[in-house]
Amino acid sequence: SSSPSSSSPSSPLWALPEELLLLICSYLDAQALGRLGQVCRRLRFLSSRDVLWRRIARGCLNSGFTQLGTDLAAGIPVKERVKVSQNWRHGRCRRETVLKWKCKQVLMPWMELDGEYLYLSQAENIQAYRLCPDGTGLQRHPQAVFSGHQEDVCRFVLVNSHIVSGGGDGNIVLHKIHGSYSVKFSAHEQEVNCVDFQSGLIVSGSRDRTAKVWSLSTGRVGQCLHTVQTEDRVWSIAISPLLSSFVTGTACCGHTSPLRIWDLESGQLLTCLGTDFHRGAGVLDVFYETPSLLLSCGYDTYIRYWDIRMSTRKCVQEWEEPHDSALYCVRSDKNHMIASGSSYYGVVRLWDKRQTRCLQSFHLSSPTSSPVYCLRFSTTHLYAALASALHVLDFTAP
Repeated sequence: SSSPSSSSPSSPLWALPEELLLLICSYLDAQALGRLGQVCRRLRFLSSRDVLWRRIARGCLNSGFTQLGTDLAAGIPVKERVKVSQNWRHGRCRRETVLKWKCKQVLMPWMELDGEYLYLSQAENIQAYRLCPDGTGLQRHPQAVFSGHQEDVCRFVLVNSHIVSGGGDGNIVLHKIHGSYSVKFSAHEQEVNCVDFQSGLIVSGSRDRTAKVWSLSTGRVGQCLHTVQTEDRVWSIAISPLLSSFVTGTACCGHTSPLRIWDLESGQLLTCLGTDFHRGAGVLDVFYETPSLLLSCGYDTYIRYWDIRMSTRKCVQEWEEPHDSALYCVRSDKNHMIASGSSYYGVVRLWDKRQTRCLQSFHLSSPTSSPVYCLRFSTTHLYAALASALHVLDFTAP
């Protein structure tokens, strides 16, 4: 038997080398580690080490670790991320409307997060807002404005300090964020609904029922490499992380699957995903987690999770929007959490892949109704772009 003093900070147990102490502590859960940190300064330091919290964090929602264990939020103490993760799970946050814009026509804003900046499309421009260092929102005035379209920006992506945007004018515009370099070229006969950009290649999809692959190589900038006849309006597009293929999400007005994967080098159809989509069940957003794992959502009110290694005919998981609303956008933490934005009353939902029901819901535009056109999140904040305002949910300050 052991006496109470055997576990005191001055006992032989705590005199062990740090490597052994870390091994012993690795068997403790979050609650036990928290209590251990209250014993003394040495144990507070020891119990706060990232190596002890990493295993716990990988089982949490939006803690910055992917399913494969990659740390996407290096530099932020893992213990703090685990603490904030509990706020995500329980829906504890502070809500704020950080930007409002008045416009006669309905805007369909899109955005991207990049370190200290949030990039937001408003009409024909893309504006870069600096995030406030204290996490209270955005600075009021944009740090930079990127122009080039004659009509509204439909969607854009931010990759390697470049912005690639598609507009209602049928053009694609490429901006280098730090510098005056920009390229603009005519891409489609109708509006460019979606774009993606990786490794010197742009893929674009349009209302004109085509998807195209474009070169940005020296001497070939803006040259069309392939034109894919999709036979349907293209609403969403994404390049695979392996840079070997791309997926299109179309309107599903015909008899073909709205989700199709194409070879990036040849433009040939590789496979169709799913077999039982209803007419009009268009795919509005797609998101690659890994080269074989893909999320999709759209008009049929379902989030679908595809594992191409297992089956292309049937998704491996699906979640239905409880209020039977179309889903405009979907993103995940590449681990357990999914966030979706629906077409009515600015509803943002959080999902845990390990559960079938919605985890948390946030109504951002009641009593008026607006879709959530785009959402992005970090380990601490979620940003949702609606027709007339940008909302932020701060999970560090419930």
